[in-house]
Amino acid sequence: MNKLYLTLLLLLGVSLTKAEDGHSLWLRMSKNDAPANVRTQGVKKSVVVTTASNELKQYWKGGQVILSLTGKSTDDTYSIGNDNGIITVTSSTENGLMYGAYTLLRLQQTGETVKTMTDSPTSNLRILNHWDNPNGTVERGFSGKSIFWKDGGMADLEIVKEYGRACASVGINATVLNNVNAKPLMLDAKKLAETKRIADVLRPYGIRVFLSINFATPKVIGGLETADPLDKKVVEWWNKKCEEIYKMIPDFGGFLVKANSEGEPGPMDYGRNHADGANMLADALNKGFEAAKHPVNTPKPIVMWRAFVYSPKGTDRASQAYDEFMPLDGQFRDNVIIQVKNGPIDFQPREPVSPLFFSLEKTPVMPEFQITQEYTGESIHTCFLASMWKEFFDVVKKHARVKKYDAVAGVANVGDMRNWCGSDMTQVNWYAFGRMAWNDAITPQQIADEWLKMTYTTDKAFVEPMTDVLMESREAVVRYMMPLGLHHIFAGGHHYGPEPWCDPKGWREDWKPKYYHKADKMGIGFDRTMNGSQNVRQYPDALFNIYNKVDECPEQLLLWFHHVPWTHKMHNGETLWEALCHTYDQGVRQAEAFAHIWNLMKPYVDAERFEAQKLNFDRQAKDAWWWRDACLLYFQQFSGMKLPLDCPTPKYKFEDLQKYNLPIDNYTRAPFEKLP
Repeated sequence: MNKLYLTLLLLLGVSLTKAEDGHSLWLRMSKNDAPANVRTQGVKKSVVVTTASNELKQYWKGGQVILSLTGKSTDDTYSIGNDNGIITVTSSTENGLMYGAYTLLRLQQTGETVKTMTDSPTSNLRILNHWDNPNGTVERGFSGKSIFWKDGGMADLEIVKEYGRACASVGINATVLNNVNAKPLMLDAKKLAETKRIADVLRPYGIRVFLSINFATPKVIGGLETADPLDKKVVEWWNKKCEEIYKMIPDFGGFLVKANSEGEPGPMDYGRNHADGANMLADALNKGFEAAKHPVNTPKPIVMWRAFVYSPKGTDRASQAYDEFMPLDGQFRDNVIIQVKNGPIDFQPREPVSPLFFSLEKTPVMPEFQITQEYTGESIHTCFLASMWKEFFDVVKKHARVKKYDAVAGVANVGDMRNWCGSDMTQVNWYAFGRMAWNDAITPQQIADEWLKMTYTTDKAFVEPMTDVLMESREAVVRYMMPLGLHHIFAGGHHYGPEPWCDPKGWREDWKPKYYHKADKMGIGFDRTMNGSQNVRQYPDALFNIYNKVDECPEQLLLWFHHVPWTHKMHNGETLWEALCHTYDQGVRQAEAFAHIWNLMKPYVDAERFEAQKLNFDRQAKDAWWWRDACLLYFQQFSGMKLPLDCPTPKYKFEDLQKYNLPIDNYTRAPFEKLP
């Protein structure tokens, strides 16, 4: 009878699980009936330490905790000691104490023992970039509208507070509140007042705010005739604007700038260069900062100047950032950091590391990752991006002569949907970014394990199979979308779904998929060797010698660097065409397996989150078939070869896929009812 009862409980477990909507993220903790025993040492008055203390008082289930502020270091290193159940968190910064407090809560949530430890950040600036617009839309946002900007209204500060708490819990200490395609009105008095309002709410969580700026702002809202960075009136305008900002927000972080890229204005409009523009802004920020009354040890302001630049006249888009920025190495102010996308094109499911991370020796650089899934299935597909970012860090550490970054940026996937990120499973990438920005040596496996335990359950029957799903998910996405180094063969505009044939009239060539795949009767792939665009020469010799040779190039990047015959023999003896077909098939099988495994997880997940995620996994499997059929049927026109005998028959007709058009913009998640 007892066994039968337990079996029934297991089968009915979903109905006995408390319904949830994902809003709690990974911070699913029950409040204490009475405050935990928490006291502070060496702290006079600190809103951040108060936050840390309150978090522990409300949620810590163990013995006494002492938060001790001591030492003179300016980084956020903290230590945790355990003396017979009395826990001491020690740090020389207020933020460090808070991060130590959240570590205790994470260990409690995951069922780990509190042991003596010291933890130091590998990057001092860990910043989210929000592509939020003043009207409330979010570019490449797949989780609703902005939590910061409302068309005709103001932000819900309670939501902003919850956002700050989530960020602080994983070590994120800064945020850019608006889109890199910035509107000049972001610096008008009304928007700055709202920025101050948001900054005041985030400050207790150790988070400083930054703004993206439009380089033409002095002309648009300042009434000047020019935005030339060497014009005295322009310089004076920016000086006054920065003084205005610092009077309102004494710990303002600085500016993020996209200039002379994709139509955005910049210093090159006036015959100047990137250094001229960045240095002018850096000087203005310094003057505003120095004139303001700000807390002791407040970090000095910085300019994050993006290296995402490419011209329609260039021969290879992958080479252009290097070509523009290398001549300027050493010409930037000390408080300018060049923000470089992890790969040389644009957040593809797999790219080699941007060569700028190996080449700029006199100028600080910082990686920019994309947490929001513009190119990896939006908030529909499960694609655990920590493995992508780990690849990046491992390659940079191995081949860069010195550490190239003290800051890490991630383009956020946060919106005003109840579950924050558009789906419960995509929350993992927000969590993973924070954990990896703090510690770039942490393994994706550990991140997945932590997040699953904190977000769902510590039950091994759930955690182990779902960890496998997360760990395989990014590679599966690469396989069913763009394997073997293929890249940028998405539908035009919104980038959801395959469209390797996309060729709109009037478009720039480097916006078209054929620019990248270059499929013809002879073969497929972009020749970036010394016989092609010579992009390989931008890499260190150790990488150049691998990438430049077709037989030594890693097959996962083969078509990125080489135009390869369809009959080329792969390492396993298959032809390229056979390998392409089998890799697409493998990705489809993985996506179908994810949906199957999720169905088996029903007893361990509440009904609301289970059903919502089931729809996403099922759609992901369908999309994998869509990608597979569209790409293989299209490329088959060039290869002239049949599908291997062990490959399944396509589910779609090629002519139907070519006619299909998804009518959405760049701000909206793909609607299921309109997908094939």
